Amino acid sequence: MVTDNSFSYFFQTPWFWSAFAGWMLAQSCKLLSALIQSRRLDFGYFVSTGGMPSAHSSMVCAMATAISLTEGFGSVAAILGWCFAGVTMFDAAGVRNAAGEQAKTLNLIVDELFKEHRLSEKRLKELLGHTRFEVFVGMIMGVLSGMVVIYRYFYTI
Repeated sequence: MVTDNSFSYFFQTPWFWSAFAGWMLAQSCKLLSALIQSRRLDFGYFVSTGGMPSAHSSMVCAMATAISLTEGFGSVAAILGWCFAGVTMFDAAGVRNAAGEQAKTLNLIVDELFKEHRLSEKRLKELLGHTRFEVFVGMIMGVLSGMVVIYRYFYTI
């Protein structure tokens, strides 16, 4: 693989496009799902957190897959990619999901207090993390995205 130190080369690599494709696929699924449910097109889903599937998981797994397929599964880059993916997925299903649950509880407390007193109606964002299933689906989407991009990058005429 030819390398180039220019900034524009970054956008020509299969690793960038694999990660981007994984993220876009997951966020597009969220947008489509919301469109079907609400009959309203909301492009905010392209930058939203939480929900089905996990775009974070999809992105990092697509990148790790692309690195593994091009550099070898035993390469330092591939191992770092999969470690990064593991930490990201653990965080999405663990810490960020717990923060979302805490936000739900705090919002209920604020609702109760608002009935009794004059408080701000500002609510905390509750959809921050993911269930394990949402992370798993994101992981599968990412692996498949990475495989498709690498196949298209190297095997198209």
